[in-house]
Amino acid sequence: MKKFNSIEGSITKNLKIIEWLKTEILSNVSLLFKLMIKQNEAKLLEILTNIIMSTYLLAKRLGYSFDQLDRKLEKQLELNINDKHQIEAWYGDLSELLEHLKDRT
Repeated sequence: MKKFNSIEGSITKNLKIIEWLKTEILSNVSLLFKLMIKQNEAKLLEILTNIIMSTYLLAKRLGYSFDQLDRKLEKQLELNINDKHQIEAWYGDLSELLEHLKDRT
């Protein structure tokens, strides 16, 4: 019975963390929109970093590894580049991000 309670506690803890991460992402996105008006560069960078970090942690809690998330991001970038996504056509940002990701590994 003790082992069952331990598993149940672990599942409950994981669900609480997932809910917390979801609210962190939403809160940070809301804060990002507010701060974009004020143009506080240091705070904007901090918020963007928090969104990225929370996204990685949420993916991990949902059962995906950081590597899986990175690989999926690269594939998604390649798909959007091949589909001539508007932001790629105008600025080349998707190719630049994909190159950045590949240079890190």
